[in-house]
Amino acid sequence: MADTITIRTDSETEHALEVLTHDGSSRSAAIRQAVLDAAMRRERATEMRRAVLRMPLGEPDGINIAEELSAARDEER
Repeated sequence: MADTITIRTDSETEHALEVLTHDGSSRSAAIRQAVLDAAMRRERATEMRRAVLRMPLGEPDGINIAEELSAARDEER
């Protein structure tokens, strides 16, 4: 048997539940699906962040942007 969860709703949450149950789904089913969808999106976002962090940065090209910007600013003065 599954655990029961109680939530407090506000007008924004009630509107969201109306949208999610418009197709005839029960509030319980809509909430359960919303929680599953949110978890899946978060896991996917976490994996995408990890993939970006694992990407090779390549070799430095020998250009020091900070130094070049500083020199350009000095020339403008």
